Amino acid sequence: MSTSQHPVVLPTEALAAGSEAVVDANVDVVNAMYEELLDEREISGDALRSYYVDFYLTQSLDGGFAQYVVSAGDHHGIDGYVREGLQAMRAEAHLALFEELVAAFEALSEEDAEAYLDGDDEVDAVAALEALDERFEPLLSEEDLVALNGAWLRGVEGVLALDEDGIEDEIARRVGLIEDLEERRAAAEEDSLVDVPDFELVIRELCDVAGHELQAITMGDPNYLHHGVKTLAWRFTTEQGEYLMVEEDDEAYMIDPATQEILAAVEFEEFDEDEFDMYEDDPRSGESEREPEGQPQGQPAG
Repeated sequence: MSTSQHPVVLPTEALAAGSEAVVDANVDVVNAMYEELLDEREISGDALRSYYVDFYLTQSLDGGFAQYVVSAGDHHGIDGYVREGLQAMRAEAHLALFEELVAAFEALSEEDAEAYLDGDDEVDAVAALEALDERFEPLLSEEDLVALNGAWLRGVEGVLALDEDGIEDEIARRVGLIEDLEERRAAAEEDSLVDVPDFELVIRELCDVAGHELQAITMGDPNYLHHGVKTLAWRFTTEQGEYLMVEEDDEAYMIDPATQEILAAVEFEEFDEDEFDMYEDDPRSGESEREPEGQPQGQPAG
């Protein structure tokens, strides 16, 4: 859980607005902090508790507890914030249901967990979890999580109410306190490439080798003739002009289309699609009654 001593930061106008507005404002501020690479060491624990209770709510409305698990990734650290938030907000019935859901999911075998996340309710253990899921939405009429969250958040001790410029300054101040900022930036850059298409990764590498700066990938040309053979070529631009990337055997080439000169070459390995996480896409997703205002941008410590 968070060890941060920093206060909750909220826009001044949000404190005078309704519960949904104040909860959404906190989500926006926490997302802005995550985007600047702040984590649980620099973000208020109470801000994170509110944030992840709202995340749990929106995911559960959208696709049940299964979607919460899928969207949270390693949900164990987030579970703690949800649990503490529900307790602080005195959402006792929701807390009890959450504990039942977590315990039931953790008790599933690997095969049953996969079936549950895939929406297969033919397995008895999965059907039991589905039954717990069905209790969530009716419970909102007894304990409105948005109202409870907003009321609790307004009453948190030491809330820092600021205008837009003040919030930006406060975030910048906290960024200035990060001792491992360069390491976090490097890790964030690496993470940002995880979902980048293979051809883009190859083009980026070719640009690095050639000493160019990639500006845009414009199109894929399936009719490009490379050594007289019709080949898929990717057209892209750098600060020095337009170029092509073609693959041949285990190498890729950066080619000047005007002169056919090869400017750079790299060896590459074909991406194994089986390495994709089986839970990357949640087949149970549907329309949410309350649209998510934010997704976890960072990963809290367990």
